[in-house]
Amino acid sequence: MQREKTIAFSTLGCKLNFSETDAISRNFANGDYAIVPFNSPADIYVINSCTVTKNAEKRCKELIRKATNNNPEAHVAVIGCYSEISSKEIASIPGVSLVLGNKEKYALHEHLEKLSQNAVMAEPLPDNGDTAPPFVPAYSLDGRTRSFFKIQDGCDYKCAYCTIPLARGNSRSNSIAKTLEVAREIAKSKIKEIVLTGVNIGDFGKPHDETFYELLKELIKTDGLDRIRLSSVEPDLLTNDIICLVANEPKLMPHFHIPLQSGSDTVLKKMGRRYDTKLFADRVDFIRQHIPHACIAADLIVGYPVETAALFEESMKFIEKVDVSYLHVFTYSERENTRAVKSAETVHPKERKQRSRLMQALSSEKKKTFLLSNKGLETSVLWEKDQAGGFMYGFTENYIRVKRKFDIKKTNTIELVVLNKQDNTGVYFI
Repeated sequence: MQREKTIAFSTLGCKLNFSETDAISRNFANGDYAIVPFNSPADIYVINSCTVTKNAEKRCKELIRKATNNNPEAHVAVIGCYSEISSKEIASIPGVSLVLGNKEKYALHEHLEKLSQNAVMAEPLPDNGDTAPPFVPAYSLDGRTRSFFKIQDGCDYKCAYCTIPLARGNSRSNSIAKTLEVAREIAKSKIKEIVLTGVNIGDFGKPHDETFYELLKELIKTDGLDRIRLSSVEPDLLTNDIICLVANEPKLMPHFHIPLQSGSDTVLKKMGRRYDTKLFADRVDFIRQHIPHACIAADLIVGYPVETAALFEESMKFIEKVDVSYLHVFTYSERENTRAVKSAETVHPKERKQRSRLMQALSSEKKKTFLLSNKGLETSVLWEKDQAGGFMYGFTENYIRVKRKFDIKKTNTIELVVLNKQDNTGVYFI
């Protein structure tokens, strides 16, 4: 009898990648493979890669080394965005047997079967043209209480610093009807919350003359889905209608993630963004008027090539004024095949790091203020299965992390609580 092969998966990058890894791994759950943790010895290691920053690519190479150290005889497959952009570079790394970009990664099982017949096979990918592959839905079912639900892929924005349109192609999605079919599949799993993910989810429905707002109106009717949470939505696509729908529909969580990228209009224009700081501030103000306790996170890039010291100060002052809850701060990283990398202007790496520290500190103050502003709030918490130090954790509707003493009966349940007590790290506890 042939021994069952072992396979391990690791994911880098965004929620979209996690949803795709989980969907791909399910193809191996009922066959001749046993899925094991990535730090365990395995016959095959699969890394779903990211190319947003140099650090993401560095981390991918570290995982390749870790896999080959765990088992020098193992096959290592690298799939996803980094593979799409730099297939030849990855194929040249010792230990890598298979390289699949976003067009080929869903055929991973078939390619691995070929590997059993060949000692080493690297699969270079063709150049990425303008024609995007068909949309493939995905969702995670990894035993947690939330599912990352991929509803959209690709991007038409082509910002000056970003390689994602090259890695994932043009914006595309299923129709509302087909998306609802997948949502009903997730609902059968007894998962309480779905997180809508994609590259640019506000662009959902464009190929079918439908809208993201129309999808949300239909999703809230799906039986078995208690919570629906939005991931990142571009400011120019986050309409007042969407905000009002979130305000009035209990299933839609009062949590917004809005990419800002810079608090300077000069920098936003050079980045090729489709809005200015006034539009962003107006969106935040409208949310606060209708959902005062909403969590509003924002992405921000520091050290962009044209960001002078004065423009950075301008960005800091804007962030200080606007009522966001916290920031995801990214230090600018040069990406090949982007317009930004050709800029004659640049910010020294040490200065980039310093600006990142300053913006992170501002974010921490924003988050502390947000958490304190929610003291006394009555809200519901969805408790996760994981525990640490005798505690279990969960998130409120507006994405505040809460803990309580571990009680297995509470796992994957929604409990009404009042936020009153915080520990020394600022986490509310019940």
